[in-house]
Amino acid sequence: MSVKKEASGRRSVQVEVEVPGTPEEVWQAIATGPGVSSWFVPTEFEESDGRPVAVKSNFGPGMMARSSMTTWDPPRMFAAQGEGWGGSPPMATEWSVEARAGGVCLVRVVHSLFASTDDWDNQLEATESGWPGFFRTLRIYLTHFRGQRSAIMQFVAPVEGTEAEAWEKLTAALGLKGVSVGQHWASPADVPALGGVAEYVSEGPYDALLRLDKPGPGVGALGAFSMGGQSMVALTVYHYGDQAAGTAARETPLWQAWMQERFPMPAEIK
Repeated sequence: MSVKKEASGRRSVQVEVEVPGTPEEVWQAIATGPGVSSWFVPTEFEESDGRPVAVKSNFGPGMMARSSMTTWDPPRMFAAQGEGWGGSPPMATEWSVEARAGGVCLVRVVHSLFASTDDWDNQLEATESGWPGFFRTLRIYLTHFRGQRSAIMQFVAPVEGTEAEAWEKLTAALGLKGVSVGQHWASPADVPALGGVAEYVSEGPYDALLRLDKPGPGVGALGAFSMGGQSMVALTVYHYGDQAAGTAARETPLWQAWMQERFPMPAEIK
């Protein structure tokens, strides 16, 4: 990963992924609220006179990001600009879709800002590093669940110890320790129903993706990471199909109770 620096002061990073689908199908997945919410975080496109004017993404309680639309050219590209984070200058984001041979498209996202120093390069690199995991989910969604309705469950909890220890605790609790790509897995009896095929497993960083068949069709994403010196574990489940909303409503309280029992908040941050 690297920040591209131009004489004008523009600094940028870009991430690409090749996914199945026509430009129109891929556009629905990256440029509509229901589409983006199917593989990223809950997202809305605000409209005025039938045209998107802003994008809002909900990363959790108190973490709503809003960007104003600057360019809208379906199904090829759109661009938006929002406030920077951590005190950085405003950040512009451009999304593009490019058709390739064989029924696939190249999706590219470019983040850029203008600065005269290197002070904000870490923010750009952090933004860049977050996309590969979400893009893997996008590829699974477009390959297996394209165009289906979706509903999301998101859980994050602090854990004492290192990232490695947090990952060990999460995978052991879920019965996922040692599971490899292509292997079918099902949660143990003391865990809410969850099962499917491992699509991706990594310990650098610590994350995994599961294509689910239980409690219904979907994708499960789990990981361990550090935030402000605190180790965290995260579990996100994207439910797909006509029953997605009902499944999420039924399963959410079960997982909330399980997370609270297995990952209680450390005493020092209560």
